[in-house]
Amino acid sequence: MSDEPTLGEVVRRFEDRLADVRDDIKQLGDRIDTKVSQEVYDLRHEALASRVTTLETLREKDAERLVATRRWLIGAVIVPLVGVLLPVIIMLMQGAAG
Repeated sequence: MSDEPTLGEVVRRFEDRLADVRDDIKQLGDRIDTKVSQEVYDLRHEALASRVTTLETLREKDAERLVATRRWLIGAVIVPLVGVLLPVIIMLMQGAAG
């Protein structure tokens, strides 16, 4: 008996290996199909960068509005209130001293 495989055995092993290679190629193809192309990635990255820029701009505008509201509050409410209360306090202090 010879240790060498028969021609039928060689063909069967070759077909098994060929089937394995085909399966590997199919799996690679499936994985590649699920990957995003560079162009799509770049477009998504640009869109995300644009959204971040927009949100930063809105945040800056909100901060400016907050500062403007504080200035308005000081100018329209606090200063006139102090202007009204300060003479009253001065008169009360002079009345108490006199």
